[in-house]
Amino acid sequence: MSPASAAKIHWFARLEHRFHVWRERRARRRGRSATVVPFPGYGGTGWVRVVGRALIVPPPLKRSRGEGTGVRGWRAFVSIPVSFAAVQVHVGGRTHDVVADRGGVIDTVIEAELEPGWQTLTMSVEGQDPVEATVFIVADDVRFGVICDVDDTVMVTALPRPFIAAWNSFVLDEHARTPVPGMAVLLEQLRREYPSAPMIYLSTGAWNVAPTLRRFLSRNLFPAGAMLLTDWGPTHDRWFRSGREHKTTNLRRLAREFPEVRWLLIGDDGQHDEAIYSQFLDEHPGSVAGVAIRRLLPAEAVLAGGRASAEHDPAKAPWVSAEDGAGLRDRLSDVGLIDPR
Repeated sequence: MSPASAAKIHWFARLEHRFHVWRERRARRRGRSATVVPFPGYGGTGWVRVVGRALIVPPPLKRSRGEGTGVRGWRAFVSIPVSFAAVQVHVGGRTHDVVADRGGVIDTVIEAELEPGWQTLTMSVEGQDPVEATVFIVADDVRFGVICDVDDTVMVTALPRPFIAAWNSFVLDEHARTPVPGMAVLLEQLRREYPSAPMIYLSTGAWNVAPTLRRFLSRNLFPAGAMLLTDWGPTHDRWFRSGREHKTTNLRRLAREFPEVRWLLIGDDGQHDEAIYSQFLDEHPGSVAGVAIRRLLPAEAVLAGGRASAEHDPAKAPWVSAEDGAGLRDRLSDVGLIDPR
């Protein structure tokens, strides 16, 4: 990238920040205040990764009697991020002061001694009432975990094609989103067979859609899990954040944080999951229990702009693929990663 291009994009990033500051001031003049929207996090012995976002949210919609409760996707993107908000995290009998980033995102590691399994903490901003957040604490003896993509893996979205992505993200009622057949059953069986294993949903989706995603997962009976999404918008050196870099960075981080855990990586062949997982397998062969790739249906592949593929070494870890959760379950049972009964 040329210096001139970098300077232009840096200017655009500053412009975006100024726009959000203007919106924040305008909202505060109308008497609205900030709140914290927590997202499920995770942790280990002596520490916890806390994730959330400081926002000024729009007032709830007024609905007539008998009107549905669906939420259009665009409403998730009209909340106003509170840049560099001072947030208090209350966990393990202590209060920690943390600062959100330019987009209002809170993503920090805090010292805390919590019991393994799902635990709670609270977060607050600007003296508002504390909001409860959940975190999954991984025990020291855990050796297996699940990392699962979202778009076209648990939810049919056909994201790579821009128009379809915009329609699914901004227009479609959240109740109209379709789960991939059999994936909820597969993930729930993994949760039952490995009850102490961390379940992490790693997606290139924006943090804006995290509340919608949580409702979707719960409504369609997917097991609860930590969520690692990303923030839309420009950075200092590009127009938009790299989804591939986001996934690669978090996979490497999880390998460092849990060096004894071997992960089952679940994704699809419509984006870059195969290439990302293949690279991670080459870099950290001891951290991969297996790879399960959901093959898009022909119509979905067309909408997604085709299929992606990558070379992999089957000797390093089992690598299976199928068109739905039931097929992946059968393939995983064949390689001994799931009970065939």
